[in-house]
This record gives sequence, C-alpha cells and structure tokens, in this order.
Amino acid sequence: MLDTTQGVQIRSASQPLRRAIELLSSMRFAIALLTVICIASVIGTVLKQHEPAVNYVNQFGPFWAQLFAELQLNAVYSAWWFLVILAFLVISTSLCIARNTPKIIADLKTYKENIREQNLRAFHHKAEAELAGDSAAEAQRIGKMLVGGGWKVKLQQRDTAAGPGTGWMVAAKAGAANKLGYIAAHSAIVLVCLGGLLDGDMIVRAQMWLGGKTPYAGGGLISEVKPEHWLSERNPAYRGNLVVSEGTQGGTAILSQSDGVLLQPLPFTLELKKFIVEHYSTGMPKLFASEVVLHDRATGEATPARIEVNHPANFKGIEIYQSSFDDGGSRVRLAAMPLGAGGAPFDVEGTIGGKTQVVQGTGGQPLTIEFTGLRTINVENFGREGAGEGGSGADVRKVDLRSTLDSHLGAANNTVKPKELRNVGPSIGYKLRDAAGQAREYQNYMLPVDMEGTGVPVFLLGVRDSAAEPFRYLRAPADDNGGLEGFVRLRQALADPEARALAVSRYVGQAVAPGRSDLAAQLQQSAERALTLFAGTGEPVDPVTGKFTGGLPAIAQFMEDNVPEAERARASEVLVRILNGALFELAQLTRERAGLAPLTPDASTLGFMTQAVLALSDVQAYPAPLVFALKDFTQVQASVFQVARAPGKNVVYLGCALLILGVFAMLFIRERRLWVWLVPAAGGSRATMALSTNRKTMDGDREFAGLTEKLIGARPTGGKA
Repeated sequence: MLDTTQGVQIRSASQPLRRAIELLSSMRFAIALLTVICIASVIGTVLKQHEPAVNYVNQFGPFWAQLFAELQLNAVYSAWWFLVILAFLVISTSLCIARNTPKIIADLKTYKENIREQNLRAFHHKAEAELAGDSAAEAQRIGKMLVGGGWKVKLQQRDTAAGPGTGWMVAAKAGAANKLGYIAAHSAIVLVCLGGLLDGDMIVRAQMWLGGKTPYAGGGLISEVKPEHWLSERNPAYRGNLVVSEGTQGGTAILSQSDGVLLQPLPFTLELKKFIVEHYSTGMPKLFASEVVLHDRATGEATPARIEVNHPANFKGIEIYQSSFDDGGSRVRLAAMPLGAGGAPFDVEGTIGGKTQVVQGTGGQPLTIEFTGLRTINVENFGREGAGEGGSGADVRKVDLRSTLDSHLGAANNTVKPKELRNVGPSIGYKLRDAAGQAREYQNYMLPVDMEGTGVPVFLLGVRDSAAEPFRYLRAPADDNGGLEGFVRLRQALADPEARALAVSRYVGQAVAPGRSDLAAQLQQSAERALTLFAGTGEPVDPVTGKFTGGLPAIAQFMEDNVPEAERARASEVLVRILNGALFELAQLTRERAGLAPLTPDASTLGFMTQAVLALSDVQAYPAPLVFALKDFTQVQASVFQVARAPGKNVVYLGCALLILGVFAMLFIRERRLWVWLVPAAGGSRATMALSTNRKTMDGDREFAGLTEKLIGARPTGGKA
C-alpha cells in the first residue's frame, strides 16, 4: 500500500507542525509504535497482571515491585502510556490510510493505456507475434477474449506511421482487490485498536480524570462507600466482577484498579438460586454453572437464566459471564487442641472470610484465627509417576501432594508405583495472627491419610510463612479411634515434667529386675536425659548456641558433643531404644488418665508409636501453640461473574473480518496488468504483448505463457513457460 516510508506532507502550516504530521503519518512511526506494543504485550504476558502488591514484593523484592508499580507494568493493558500508544497508532494508521486511499482509488480507475511500445519491451514478461487480421479486428478479438476470461479491458486507438488511427492498444487489468486488501487490513488495525480503546479502561480513566472519581482502598459495607468511588450507571463501557453467594442477590460490579477498586452499579440485581459444579475423576471441574434470576431495577421484571462457561447471559447490552466460583461464607467448626501441658481442647466456630480471637490454650497471648478457605474435594496423586516433572496434574492447583510432602520432608523411598488418584477429603485453610500483626498460613486436612500404604494414617497439618512458599506438612498419626486426640495427649504429656518422670519410673520398673538398684538408677538417669532432650525447651533452635533444643536432632547433637565417634553407633542405638520405651509408657499414662484401655503391643501400636516419635520430633518446629482439626462444616457456594458492557465488541468483530479479508486479498489475489499493442504490418498486423504483476511467481509465468498462446499464438520471449 505504501510506496515510501514518508508521511503526509503539507505546505500551508508551520514547519514544526508539518514535520509532526509527516512523522505521525509515516510508516516508520507506525512500525515503531507496533514494536513498542509488542514489547509491552510480552511484558504483560510474562509478568502476572493485577496481582496483590505483596506478591510482587515477595517474588521480585521491594525495589522491582515499586518500579513495576511506578511504570504500571503490573497492569500493562490499562496503563495510561499503553492507551496513549494505541491512540497514536490509530491516528498514525488513519493518516496513512487517508494519504494512500486516493492514490489506490485513482490507480483502480486507470488502465495505464498510454504506455509506449518501447516500455513494453522492457517488461520481464513480453512476447511478439505476427497476426493475420488487421489491427482493429485483432484488437476487438483480443479484447473480447480477455473480457471472457474475467479481465477488465479498455481499447485505445492511436496514430502510427501507417496512418492516423491505425494503431490499437488493448489495456486490461485483473486482481484489483489486491490493493483493496491493503485498505481493509490497515482499516482493520484502526477498528481493532478503537474497539480496544472503547472496551478498555480509557472511558473509566476519563471519568477518573475529568469526573473526580478515585479508587476505593478500604473495607466495609458497599452502602457506606462515598460517591467519588462510584461510577455512573450510564457508564458506556466497563468490565468488572460480581460475586454472589447462593440464596443472595448482588447488583454492584467491582472494577479492580492498581490502587483499589471502583464500584459500578448495574441496571439489574442478580439472584443466585443454585450453583452447580461437577468434577472429573482427577478432581478437575468439568462443569460449573449458575441458576440465576435477573431482576430489572426499572420495571421489577424477573428473568430466569442459566449461565455457564462459554454460555453467557445478556441483559440490556450487558454480558454476564460465568468466570469462576468461590466460597460464599461456609460455616465451619474446628476443634482447637493446645500442644502445651495441661491444655484442654475446645471448639472454635466461624465463617469463611471471617475471623475469631482465641486466647485459651495460647499461653496468654491472644491469637486471631482468620478463616481463609474451605475445600471439600482434594484429589491427589499417590502414585510415583506424579513425582516427576510437571506433577500429575490431578489437582486444579497443579500441586502434587505426594511429591510436595516428599520433597519437603525428605522421603527416601524410591519405589515405582502407577499413578493413583485419591480424594483425601476436605481441608480447611486459615491464618493465625499474633498481637503484633504477624501471620502464618495453615492448611489442615479433615481426614487422616495413609501416605505410604503401611496402615498408619496420618493427619496432614500444613504451615507456611508466606504465600510465596509451599506448605510444610507435619504428619501426626491417627489414634485407634481415627482422631488426632491421642497424638495431642502424648505431646501435652511430653511437655509435662511430672508426666515424664512418672513414665520414666514405670519404664525402669518394667525394664530392670528387682534388686538391681544400681542398674535401675543408671537407666533412670539415661531415660530422664533422653526424654528431657527429646521434649525440648519450646524453641526448635537455641538462639545463642544455634543448636537444636528438642526432638531427634537434639539427641543427635548430644551424642556428637558427649560420645566419642567410635562409640556413637552403639550408644545411639541404646539411647533410642530407651527413648522409645519411655515414650510408650508415656502414651500408656495418657490413655490411663483419659480412661481408655491401654495399648496392646501389636503391629498397629508399633506403627502408631513409630510415626508418633517422628511427629513429636517435628512438632518442635510447629510455630503454633495449638492445632485446629476440622470437625464439621456447612458449605455455602458463591459464583463469580464477569459483567461487561462492551460497545467496541462489534467494532472489533468488524475489524477482524476486514483483517481476514484484507490478508486473504493480499496473499491470494495477484494484481495483473496486460497490454497488447497492435500496429499494421505486411499481410496483417504485428502484436507486442507484456504482462505486469505485483509478485513474481511460477503462476504468473504459466499464466503469461497461456495468454500468449491464446491471444497472439506465440511463445513468450521473457520469463519462464
């Protein structure tokens, strides 16, 4: 379409204005804008958009997070500079079209019949022949044949050396739609950009700049938000989210901004009657849909509708899409179990999204529990195939629980097992926030899981310090009743010096025969030391020495510090045997105090005690004074809708259609021009023929060869047949 890279050149304005218009309408300026847009799009694809600011700080650090925020790289497609570039691209391309369209239209109307004979002989495709008829008759014949072949033809009569009007020029053209394709493709760029500007944040930002609207960064009830944070109900273009719980209504969309949200009133209220979700065997959702009723604010008319993914509802030009689903305020009941000595379990109730303060069992330090999420289905891969690259993909979060636990807890077994998908039941997510405002995130599974197939199910108690980290899981064994109480009682007794002393006394009394007081005293001293070391001080690492203060690492540290290397293996074996015996008596003591039957020394008891020793060692690093077990819940679903008023949608569709037509015309339609110059000759006339095409292809060579044979009965002297 463009003959040069120069833009529109005007003569009547000042020199700076002329240069600006010439630059703005030039091809080099449009290409530069497209390059910047491509780079920005790459950034917007690689860098996650509209994430919370803390996520960027955790991932990139405070400096880069602040830089991204200043440059609005976390919201590229709604950044002011991106919209300005799009606007300039629209102006530049429009000027380019305005500059070249008259030339194209003029070129479409002309046949270029005034070309001279010597110019025809300079073409790549050319041919000459002697014809039997006179020049006038041959011109009529050739013209009719070309018209029959789909060419547009114009005949021109000229004067020659043989006399006035004895020469005839047959000028023909075909494939003119090729140049129309250039106009269509460039117009498509303008339409798509205009549609993007209309459906983007440009109108919303214009209201913010000109109407004094500001994002709202606080919390509370929607009815209490001030008017400067509300957009007009007549807002012509917006795209926001609407979250509605089952049995409730919503009529205000939330438009996310980089520094808060804007509220958009809708001309209807949406009532969610029922949310439907179905899952594949892998745990991936295969269907989620919403049964809704749309209430017209103006007339009160109620319109039932079903909204599914890729099947939106439409209400007065507003599209309502099924975007996602969330928890709508499920009610949960947790059993809080203190890990310290003397604590009694108690229940905590709350709602997902809410919070409750807990003081009991925390050592006097108030903790606030924030209920963050409830998952009723957790399908995980317990086979070994999922532990390789990429995981199993069974979980919608792309998390393989088996490989995650193994990688963070150091599982050393490398058995080969097929993929095994299993629903491990509901899980509860919550945060514990201390008085200073510091919080850790927890995720506990409701049911015990047999991870290794050994018959010893464990409760998975996950914890992490920030959202950027994976969960670290404590595996607490389930007791003979399938609960967590047995392990918690054992942990509380381990933290009680009196209970430890009584358990050691019982162990020594069973392990040493009567009358061996000297051996009993030595064994009691060793057992007390082992149990005290294992119980720890409440801190996993001594802040002064940096040594472990509890669990198996503390015992290993003690052996390294006090036993010669040559004797460590045997001494460690003896000390661990003593520790296991004392812990078994401690478990028996806790059951006796709880009014339960004593443990029988069988395989299930051995499995429980083995896992309990490992869990008691790991619990030293558990950063909470109590654990919460999910006991009961009442699920309430919520549906997340995207509501959009997009006047530019049809403009974009028109632009896409023009782009397809334009690209098709440019790639598959060849513009050709044909000339046949006829002059009188002895016994008839002489013809000079030439073909011009915008692309040199083998199809052009074959077409010219066929035309020369058909029109003048000769072989071409240029090109390839």
